[in-house]
Amino acid sequence: MDEQTSDAPAGSTAQPGYGVGPWQGEWPEGPQYDPELLELGDTRNVIDRYRYWRMEAIVADLDTKRHPFHVAIENWQHDMNIGSIVRSANAFLADTVHIIGRRRWNRRGAMVTDRYQHVVHHEDVATFAAWATGAGLPIIAVDNVGEAVPVDRAEVPERCVLLFGQEGPGLSEEALAAASGHIEITQYGSTRSINASAAAAVVMYEWCRRHS
Repeated sequence: MDEQTSDAPAGSTAQPGYGVGPWQGEWPEGPQYDPELLELGDTRNVIDRYRYWRMEAIVADLDTKRHPFHVAIENWQHDMNIGSIVRSANAFLADTVHIIGRRRWNRRGAMVTDRYQHVVHHEDVATFAAWATGAGLPIIAVDNVGEAVPVDRAEVPERCVLLFGQEGPGLSEEALAAASGHIEITQYGSTRSINASAAAAVVMYEWCRRHS
């Protein structure tokens, strides 16, 4: 949810919707503050702790407390859900988002959160799997296929990579084979699958519920 103006930091003037106006009174000291934002106001969709902070300072602070899970997405068909998945990864403080396949992806759904979230590209599944092995991170595939275990009953390691497929075809056979675990989200209606970005948010929340 967007922040309410009543939560604006002391010394600021509230703006309609979310955001704060120019800092009122003596400016706060510290290298994290951006003089331009202090002068003109900060209308970014950031939590109050980061009001008036430089973007680089926000990223540096997030890096001190990121969760030890990564998120990976296959991108063979320029999936429109990737931006939303990046946004959720930022919300749940994932370490890094890995894009497998096509380098280009639609950033509109990320709502600028990709500026605060580490995003890495891998040419193919083999390259990604080699990186995960080198980093000592098990790959957990999220797809309702084969012997996938419902996420509420599955073993989800604290250090891992949650691997998601694209809308429609889901994960490729190569990606499924590279994973050491396969999980799914229990559904109760008539539709076989749910939106890829919604699925990613559900699983990331479940990770945080258990480990954060």
